[in-house]
Amino acid sequence: MTDFSLEDVEFIKLLAHSDSANLLAEIDESTKKRLDNHIAVILREYYYENTLNAKTNWNEKFLKAGIAENDGKAAIACARRMGIDIF
Repeated sequence: MTDFSLEDVEFIKLLAHSDSANLLAEIDESTKKRLDNHIAVILREYYYENTLNAKTNWNEKFLKAGIAENDGKAAIACARRMGIDIF
């Protein structure tokens, strides 16, 4: 299981409330790499827990961090529109 930092929380909230085209145009290569290699793993595990009933505990972690279910879904959708492989 992946660690979950305050920076991860803020990144996921940013994804949840941003337009993917604008965000993709504004992020630098190192941020894109972090999104591909770390945030995508978190979102993938969250997705698996919500669709396959996997025991990843991401629902609980998201709620404790103030990320509502709709924000989690929106972050996944934004990441997918940006070309990030979530599933």
